[in-house]
Amino acid sequence: MNLPIILCIDDDAQVLRAIVRDLKSRYRNEYRIISTTVVKEALDSLLEMKNKGETIAMFISDQRMPDMEGVAFLEKARQFYPEARRVLLTAYSDTDAAIRAINTVQLDYYLVKPWDPPEEKLYPIINELLDDWQNTYHPDFKGIKVVGYQFSQKSHAIKDFLAGNLIPYQWLDIQSTEESKRLLSLNNLSMQDLPVVFLEDGGYLATPTILEIARKVGLNPQIKHDVYDVVIIGAGPAGLAAGVYGASEGLKTLLIERRAPGGQAGTSSRIENYLGFPTGLSGAELTRRAITQATRLGTEFITPQSVKDIRQKDGYNKIILEDGTEVNTRSVIITTGVDYRKLDTQGIADFTGAGVYYGAAMTEAAACRDKEVYIVGGGNSAGQAAMYLSKFAKNVYILIRKDDLTSTMSAYLIEQIKGAPNIHVRPRTEITAAYGHEKLERLVISNIDTKATSEETADALYVFIGAKPYTDWIALNIIKDDKGFIETGRELRNYDAFNKIWKQTRDPYLLETSCPGIFAAGDVRARSMNRVAAAVGEGSMAISFVHKYLAEVK
Repeated sequence: MNLPIILCIDDDAQVLRAIVRDLKSRYRNEYRIISTTVVKEALDSLLEMKNKGETIAMFISDQRMPDMEGVAFLEKARQFYPEARRVLLTAYSDTDAAIRAINTVQLDYYLVKPWDPPEEKLYPIINELLDDWQNTYHPDFKGIKVVGYQFSQKSHAIKDFLAGNLIPYQWLDIQSTEESKRLLSLNNLSMQDLPVVFLEDGGYLATPTILEIARKVGLNPQIKHDVYDVVIIGAGPAGLAAGVYGASEGLKTLLIERRAPGGQAGTSSRIENYLGFPTGLSGAELTRRAITQATRLGTEFITPQSVKDIRQKDGYNKIILEDGTEVNTRSVIITTGVDYRKLDTQGIADFTGAGVYYGAAMTEAAACRDKEVYIVGGGNSAGQAAMYLSKFAKNVYILIRKDDLTSTMSAYLIEQIKGAPNIHVRPRTEITAAYGHEKLERLVISNIDTKATSEETADALYVFIGAKPYTDWIALNIIKDDKGFIETGRELRNYDAFNKIWKQTRDPYLLETSCPGIFAAGDVRARSMNRVAAAVGEGSMAISFVHKYLAEVK
């Protein structure tokens, strides 16, 4: 962690050396002493330091400087660091100006030159000012800052991406935080530039794409190998498990993720039935552990990057990425999982990312404090989200079409929901319309049996319905069922097209698709169990079949 800064400025190099010498003699272990003789250099550095999240505890400025008087400099510096203490160096003849500055720039002290001996005339003053600063100082967040509107689809996408990729950031709502307005003003930015991502290196990205952010934070490295042993497409539990086992068993392993690792499980607030974690763990924590493990063992990651196509030729697979990059690999494991189905209801699409969210969207939970929150869906993911959101919201309403939750949700979650006084399950209901101005404000809710409707205040809606496999991008002869899930193993024999496609003398392996050397695991596979543990098991099992396949084609 960087030490806070004492910034000194004086156009007289001899005086500047003296004050820096005396300050370093006493404060070098607790503060960084930075100095300059040029006012413009000092002002230019303030913007860079502010954007980097550097801390300035004190400004010490000479009054008489050719480019700008010290009082004027301290006034400008105050805009960047209003909490920093301000000290003016003056000659005896300038004390009147210093006294006036106490009112104009809220000067903390004026120091008459010379200050010898410092033990009597310098250190006691500086000590008192620094002690006072430490008692009132609130440290800035040192990392990425995102400034935008709370109910903005672009802002939501950025927050979701950073959180999903486990990148710490600070959210600053332009409508409720002074810090956000100050950052825009200091960088000559306007509301039209929102959202803005301020980076750790002091730079910023205005209205950036997700790919631009990824490149800046180092998430999209270059392809390292001409040919991989296995490329895994999708970094949910199945893909992460395949990455761990592939790398640990000596395979050149690449994992490609289109959004953020963890899949649907990665957004779960609490997974309580995963083996080995008696008190449960969050999806983000499970994802973090898996990424760390896979990376340590040698798996390479590329995110965010979508796969556009897979082509097979001469025993190799060529994977075409969305940006045109080509990756060669001897085998492929598809672990792209499923997406929640879109709620095809009047008005819903208008508020996606502005009050309507698909999946847990944990980044928006804090904004639900004391609000009315609705959840559509009766599965475990919906139940976990309800329990988490109930910590913030005034009320959480779970809307389901069935009579109760027993056929779709684990018993432990049902019991937890029953014990939460602000969670209300409303069976046999559905949403028929959504209304609002720039953000979701009201929902029309209908009873399936009686057709009775009511219009209710709604601050947020979380959707957990259905499961649509992410397989539309696959153009290769990979057989899918009527819902788009990938068929594997012996089940392929039930399709007439299989005999035309499959040219091997053996049957497909249990997790192998209709294309030799291409496997599927996890929720994207037809008839999978849709549980985290099952996905992890299939991902690790797929690597064993990769080994068998690679042995055949050597």
